[in-house]
Amino acid sequence: MLFVGPEAERRFGRRHFMDLTASFTAPPQFTVLSGRQEIGRTDPSVLTEERPGPRRLLLAGRSWQVTFIDWKRKRVFVEPTDSGGVAKWTSGGIIGLSYALTQAMREVLLGADPPVTLTRRAEARPAEMREAKAPDTVHPGGTLVTRVGNDVRWWTWAGYRANATLAATLRTIADPVQRPNDRCVRLREDLTPEMWRAVLDTMGEHLVFPDVDPRAVRGLKFSAALPERLAVATVAARLADFDGAMAALAEPVRFHHTG
Repeated sequence: MLFVGPEAERRFGRRHFMDLTASFTAPPQFTVLSGRQEIGRTDPSVLTEERPGPRRLLLAGRSWQVTFIDWKRKRVFVEPTDSGGVAKWTSGGIIGLSYALTQAMREVLLGADPPVTLTRRAEARPAEMREAKAPDTVHPGGTLVTRVGNDVRWWTWAGYRANATLAATLRTIADPVQRPNDRCVRLREDLTPEMWRAVLDTMGEHLVFPDVDPRAVRGLKFSAALPERLAVATVAARLADFDGAMAALAEPVRFHHTG
């Protein structure tokens, strides 16, 4: 038989075990504070991504450097900084845009017209984007790896979660300081087509969970009842999209150098 013991009573017994019985469907957000002044709220994804260097946010029209994160109370303390802030918000999913939605964006860039009534302003925008962005980011025959100077990007159009999965999986050729986004994965400056093929030939179908900051598990509901390894794995699993990542890897790849 299993029952609540003294440690569970101490951790969850306040307010008649409300932490064990209450649930919320709204995505969590962290309150950002500079001193005692509330700056706004931010998505937890910018706090959980593992990356070197100081963690910075873009909020209220300027950049802020994170000085402390209170995971339990979902508060972030910051101080002003000159630049380098990052802004990101969920959009109906766990994090970022989904594979299906990002693929639909790619199809529009390739010439598909959305099956909806558009205003004149909206009708003009896809044409502008196709002329300005499409040649260097999409191709009807597969995905593109582009090089502009030292900037090398793989335009997967696979969504944030799939790209985070790909960045972790392709660790030997992915830029280690990147922040994956919905459309592309940044790769190493010295990448060659031969290096690309060698990595894909050896990896097979073995994908890796995205990296997360272990401190993020403190904000995971019931994390106190889980071993730390399992709690970290739970957060990583929620950030991953293996199906989208495999679909991107199955696409033909073209290398495109633009100078």
